[in-house]
Amino acid sequence: MDFSFTQDQQDVRDAILKHCTQYPDDYWLERDREGVFPEDFYRSLADAGWLGIAMPTAYGGSGLGITEATIMMQAIAESGAGMSGASSVHINIFGLQPIILFGTEGQRQRAIPGIVRGTDKACFAVTEPNVGLNTTQLKTRAERREGGYLVNGEKIWISTAQVANKMLLLARTTPLDQIKRKTDGLSLFYTDFDRAKIETRLIHKMGRHAVDSNMLFIEDLWIPEEDRIGAEGEGFKIILHGLNPERVLLAGEAVGLGRAAIRVAARYARERIVFDRPIGQNQGIQHPLAKCWAQLEAANLMVMKAATVFDRGEDCGVEANAAKYLAGEFAFEACHTAMLTLGGMGYAQEYHVERYLRESLIPRIAPVSPHMILNFLAEKVLELPKSY
Repeated sequence: MDFSFTQDQQDVRDAILKHCTQYPDDYWLERDREGVFPEDFYRSLADAGWLGIAMPTAYGGSGLGITEATIMMQAIAESGAGMSGASSVHINIFGLQPIILFGTEGQRQRAIPGIVRGTDKACFAVTEPNVGLNTTQLKTRAERREGGYLVNGEKIWISTAQVANKMLLLARTTPLDQIKRKTDGLSLFYTDFDRAKIETRLIHKMGRHAVDSNMLFIEDLWIPEEDRIGAEGEGFKIILHGLNPERVLLAGEAVGLGRAAIRVAARYARERIVFDRPIGQNQGIQHPLAKCWAQLEAANLMVMKAATVFDRGEDCGVEANAAKYLAGEFAFEACHTAMLTLGGMGYAQEYHVERYLRESLIPRIAPVSPHMILNFLAEKVLELPKSY
């Protein structure tokens, strides 16, 4: 049992933190105010080869694991880029895992190099209105036609759809009343994002304005058969292989965001003088910050355990969900505590913690709520009856 990074892993962290110094907090504040995708940041990571960190070397990637990818994404968030910086490249890191595992060689050759180089941007179109986390009830329909499928339906909370040219789409190829098991009848596609057939409607939201979230209205979108990943009707099982690494990555990002907030708050507490002494000398300031530090480090241990288990090829569902739960809750508390430390100035944009606090709600909510994680842990770990 070793709780320290290897030299290569430490090199990843150091290199990313150094790279991100080119994009300080004020850069992210401007992107947040403007609601503009951080194209130059994205491009810089692509040009430096970082987008392929967990992709196979045969397709231009670095061939490293989810552990190294998590270290990278955590460092991006920790630099002050927060969820805006992490989300701008998030899907590049894990999103094409289904194609790596279940795609044909031709599909891998077509899909992966563009994502690694950053010449392709993809969005992940799964969730739908009125379905939520009940993914087996998806209604977007992909009807079989000669040579492919005709797709109609709606998707919601689809990130980066404003800038994407590719789409990983989960759609129903067999009607619900014709399937034997609820997990059957869904198929996965990786295809062009055809804006002539897809209306993209921006969702105005609380935070992370630099990375868009959208509703999609799909009408008569043609998808050739060669864009289907794996067997028809097996899409739900295929996407399950990407859920755990996504939870691990998001948990790492949450820890990084919490660390950024505590760093700002501790610096302010050292420098802010009230009643002729720094406010950080008061235990009412010290103890909440110290508690948050300890909580984040504890969450990070579970994050790295989950990543390590995944990279060993073992089932990490319990660890990944526990990591996501702990990191999401503790990152929020860290950002909230940072704002309280700064008092009125915490509410001012120039100190950045209000942006961190807004963004800290993302890893609490997405891609699965804390309540559903607790349901999962109660069932799988404590062997309690399934509650949903």
